[in-house]
Amino acid sequence: MTLPAVDIRRLTYADLPQVIAIERRAFPTPWSLAMFVLELSKPSGICLAAWLRRPQDGRERICGYLVCSRYDTVWHVMNVSVDPDVRREGVATALLNGLLDRVDDPQGQYTLEVRPSNTGAIAMYERFAFMTAGMRRRYYQDNGEDALIMWRTPATLDGRLDDVPNAWPVPPTTSTRLP
Repeated sequence: MTLPAVDIRRLTYADLPQVIAIERRAFPTPWSLAMFVLELSKPSGICLAAWLRRPQDGRERICGYLVCSRYDTVWHVMNVSVDPDVRREGVATALLNGLLDRVDDPQGQYTLEVRPSNTGAIAMYERFAFMTAGMRRRYYQDNGEDALIMWRTPATLDGRLDDVPNAWPVPPTTSTRLP
């Protein structure tokens, strides 16, 4: 199935019931409503929703979302989620493109955490020039899985990590444990 084009819009408080429904289906430890409200209330953040028109009735629904907070000069991608029914159809890619378009800073620095077991997400982030630069031990509460710390910076666009703070390369085929 080819996904029709999604429309990327600013996420609003009115969108939160649909977001919470996706969040609960997508993650073993979903964010609470309060967490989304907090992120939406930050004036420096960027929160986006991917809207999809259903072919059967023409109604629109949210099929994914992205939450990104700015801390000083670094953008932290906090949450990217896609409805399980439309994963691997380009929704997360459209959301990341929407984020980069809105920030529109060639010197921009972005960071995120991702499960090493989420190879699909890692591959997508690598297509956007994110590089693994570290690890957080036992980051995920549901199973104690570590998190890869990935960065997208001017240096990673050239395949380097020299402008990433405290970076150390993590080969993609290693275990999730630090040496």
